[in-house]
Amino acid sequence: MGVRLQRLGPGRPRGLPAHLRRPRTRLPAPAGGAAPDAAHRVCKGITALAAAAWPHAEHRYADSDFSWSDFDTGLLDKVRPAFPELPPAAVALALRIWSHLHGLISLEIYGHLQTQTLNPDKLFREELAQLIRSLSMTPQG
Repeated sequence: MGVRLQRLGPGRPRGLPAHLRRPRTRLPAPAGGAAPDAAHRVCKGITALAAAAWPHAEHRYADSDFSWSDFDTGLLDKVRPAFPELPPAAVALALRIWSHLHGLISLEIYGHLQTQTLNPDKLFREELAQLIRSLSMTPQG
């Protein structure tokens, strides 16, 4: 039988095996290598999607109160030079897009979709199409 997780109020479930627990302090990513390069490309790619959607979606964020001080300087050092025209609300949109897609990817990586669907790629494609529609854009092909 698997590990039984107890949730005692807000916070993390107790009883996770050591290899699945997150460290209490955030460890910095190692310098160089494939992971930081891939993360940088994903960050720019998702921000490019937000930038493409922004002219169509901007009206939905007219009352947004995001400012540059709401974001980590490491993120801004990557995003602002590449997309200088984007306002803080568009950067927040990029983070929301990332979190939305990351959820499905995480479910698949950790095997939670295996018992739910026989075709996770179809689910992901549909999720992308719905996301694009929600940004008032039209899916291509």
